[in-house]
Amino acid sequence: MPTKLGKSHTTIDRVTKKATTVHPYIKGFAKTELIEKYNDDKTRPKDKQKIKNELVRRGGVIFN
Repeated sequence: MPTKLGKSHTTIDRVTKKATTVHPYIKGFAKTELIEKYNDDKTRPKDKQKIKNELVRRGGVIFN
């Protein structure tokens, strides 16, 4: 199962009345956005570990 960063949410189009569910999978975020979230003080430790694992998987980012 892919790793998610946040909760899924459903939006309903007012015109067509169709519901679409958005799943925020971590592999869909840009690298710069993940780095910003990792450095933010509000990010919880569980999410920081998920972000760190994803950045290491993508390569190019080194943690001490």
